[in-house]
Amino acid sequence: MAPGTSSTAAIEKVQNIYIIGAQSTGKTTLVDALAAYFERRTMDTAMAILKPKVIKEVARGVLQRHHFKADDIVTSKCKALELQKLILEAQAEAETRASDGWYISDRSGVDPLAYTRRYVGFGETLALKQESPWQHLEEKMKAGLIILCEAGGEWLVDDGIRLMPEDRAAWLQMHTIFCEVLDDAGIKYSILPPSIKDLQSRVNFVVTRWKGGLDTRA
Repeated sequence: MAPGTSSTAAIEKVQNIYIIGAQSTGKTTLVDALAAYFERRTMDTAMAILKPKVIKEVARGVLQRHHFKADDIVTSKCKALELQKLILEAQAEAETRASDGWYISDRSGVDPLAYTRRYVGFGETLALKQESPWQHLEEKMKAGLIILCEAGGEWLVDDGIRLMPEDRAAWLQMHTIFCEVLDDAGIKYSILPPSIKDLQSRVNFVVTRWKGGLDTRA
């Protein structure tokens, strides 16, 4: 067997993990906990390759580099669409850089589609789906493990950077839009309900499904 062949084959069996959802649903906290889980995990030599890369949320960097304000998304449809295009491109670039292994991603290409649908329009969302960044990301997501963190918990906190929902109803509506975008794209996903509050239990929810994906690909 050629050097690296077994490692490449092992990577191909591993699902990337995408942690997505509306604002303030515990996504980054969960991503950090999953990274710590895999860091601690004792693996046999055949599976030592399984330590993932972590793709941090790209939207914050886009906002800062391009001097957007969080409320631009609600005050200008043109700015909102421009911002979501830049976020989609940044996500595609981040996943390309991580493609020599497997990864856990804090957000995904679905996020800018969902926010475009909510704040710009359905037609603009369809147009965005025709652009190459989404074409690149869609197939990766269909092959990945998608965890949709449901709105409605106790994590709705304004950090001064992200756009916050107008109220609880708008927060729950954003979750519904995420479901609609995923369903329209034919992407399978698991909903992590806010009733699962304990962080270790939330990690276990993801890891159990991730291991199930490994078993089906063996």
